[in-house]
Amino acid sequence: MSSRLAEVFGRLADTAGRLPPESTQQAVGYPSLFLLVTLGALVPVVPTGAVVSSAAVVALHQAHPLSLLYVFLVASLAAFLGDVTLYWLGQRGVRSKNGSRWLAELRGRAAPDRLAQAQSKLEDHGVLVLVLSRLIPAGRIPVMLACLLARMPLRTFVRGDIPACLAWAATYQLIGILGGSLFDKPWQGVVLAVALTVVISGAPAMWRRLRPGRPGSAGGPA
Repeated sequence: MSSRLAEVFGRLADTAGRLPPESTQQAVGYPSLFLLVTLGALVPVVPTGAVVSSAAVVALHQAHPLSLLYVFLVASLAAFLGDVTLYWLGQRGVRSKNGSRWLAELRGRAAPDRLAQAQSKLEDHGVLVLVLSRLIPAGRIPVMLACLLARMPLRTFVRGDIPACLAWAATYQLIGILGGSLFDKPWQGVVLAVALTVVISGAPAMWRRLRPGRPGSAGGPA
């Protein structure tokens, strides 16, 4: 049995070694992109925007003409599945008398002022707010929690989340394309794309800390 397994793995390794570098990158890269974006949509441990931008840089430097399209489709689908799964888990918490760990986590990740703002915008603009929430850094969770507290049906959430994920994937892919087009080597474009996404993601939080009149800021009361 062990000799047969060794023979099988040997053949697989020999086949992988004969594949073009682009094929090997695609075989590993697209599943990794899908898993990272899905995981990042569920728990805030993966900077999904940076992942998509980096994948776009690598795709830009590949010879395959459809690489960028594949990155867009994989990232959009992964973000959508992650959002829908998280919303479904949150709905279970809303219906339950004792709540749930996922609903409590969403509440903990949404600042009260951001949640109130999201609830107001949801009342005024409906599912359109979902599209904007994915384009605004740190806007997705407060809007999702507002939708949960408003008892928005899953079908309605899905209808608004599809264009939201498409717009989000296109935006961060464009950042990667812009960063990758400035350099000849992919790793240089990846560094720039990651730096841009970090700046974009952190800018709103930094502004809220530094804006005048905020307690604890330089211009506000101590």
